Amino acid sequence: MPIAPTQTVDDLHSADNRAGVLAPGRAVDLPTPPVPARKRGKRMSRRKGQSPNVRVGKRADGSRYYFFQYWADVSGQEERKRETEVIGLVSQMTKCEAERRKLEFISKLAINSSSYRIPSSETFAHALTHYREVFAPKMLRPSTISVAETRIKTHLEADWKDVPIDHISIDSVNEWAWKKRQTGLSWVTIKDALRTMQRVLSAHSKDRKPPFFQAGLSIPERDKLQMKIHSRHHVSFSWAQAVRIAEHLRRMGSLGDARREQYAALILLAAASGLRSSELLALRWDDADLKAGTIRVDESSDQRNGGTIGPCKNAAAYRTVVLRDAEGIHAIRTLKRLMGDAVPDALVFHSQMGGTLLETTILNQGLHPALKSLGLPKGGLHGFRRGCNRRWELAGINPAVIRQQMGHTSQRMTTLYSGEIPLEQVVAAFSSKFGNEIVVLENMENDVAA
Repeated sequence: MPIAPTQTVDDLHSADNRAGVLAPGRAVDLPTPPVPARKRGKRMSRRKGQSPNVRVGKRADGSRYYFFQYWADVSGQEERKRETEVIGLVSQMTKCEAERRKLEFISKLAINSSSYRIPSSETFAHALTHYREVFAPKMLRPSTISVAETRIKTHLEADWKDVPIDHISIDSVNEWAWKKRQTGLSWVTIKDALRTMQRVLSAHSKDRKPPFFQAGLSIPERDKLQMKIHSRHHVSFSWAQAVRIAEHLRRMGSLGDARREQYAALILLAAASGLRSSELLALRWDDADLKAGTIRVDESSDQRNGGTIGPCKNAAAYRTVVLRDAEGIHAIRTLKRLMGDAVPDALVFHSQMGGTLLETTILNQGLHPALKSLGLPKGGLHGFRRGCNRRWELAGINPAVIRQQMGHTSQRMTTLYSGEIPLEQVVAAFSSKFGNEIVVLENMENDVAA
């Protein structure tokens, strides 16, 4: 039936009005329109398989060709990109052949496969936020976080923060590493920064795996050789050098009596025990069994966090070091003289107020001036740890025992600590092993010559 010109829109939407019950013009309650849904991101469960049609296009010269279009995901953005793929000229193939080639192309892209991975729209900055706010505070020591933050702010954040995570591959990492190398950055520093980058990315990924591995770094063979040579030349102090340094510290006028004795004892204990500097500075008197000649290690000083006493570096660091050789006995006797009336839970090496010492204070006040006066190479307390490791190896101590004494997690690390053995120690090793034979052979040669 035709609509009367006097009817309103409300009349048309009302069932009662259509039945003639209500008068024209009366207001009718309408349902509230739905709230627009939030825009959803990419998700494979909402994707349909792509099966584009093969179409025919025409070029300016009049030739016709087969082509099809498909949607491609783009890293760093939600919207997909429309891509066009030309199959070939119409004159060179049938449409069935064009369809077959289209299916082969789609199959190689794997965009219809259940294993297809949608590129992430997140960047390295997102991974950094998760690392700083969630992962690091829960999983890492403050000292580890501090070291990592230095690498992130100095080498990583400015270059990578806006890069989509899916664009971070071994190829892009190699390109970045080469640019850093051109600026004069060493490969050691580059590799340290990349280790931190791997941790940031693996902490953010669901499978806890980084998108690249350092085994794929394109390091020139010459640089690899130089790195290996350099690693053999780390500063290492022998026991004889440690004794000289301790004696010099005892005579330094710039230090007070208490500080001179503490520094001298610390140097001798470091050279005799191989303890890390953080372990030495967290040592308490009840950790040292001076009668049995042992040192218990169950705490560590976080030097990057004001010397705060906390847990050790790793599980292997919790150990008891036995000092039964001549060097160890010497260090134990020095500790006995230093002990005096100290309470059991007091720190062995402490500040004037009884708090923890900082390694930088020891280096600046005592060790570095002493090394300069004695003409020895400049190094830190770690040099005494390397020297202790080398001394035990040359003495023929079982490698497993050395690894446990040093608190290393692997035999490889213990081997790296030896470095290049100085020539005088090589000669001494030969003399101690073949001394009598060498003298006999020399006498025989002298008799023949006579």
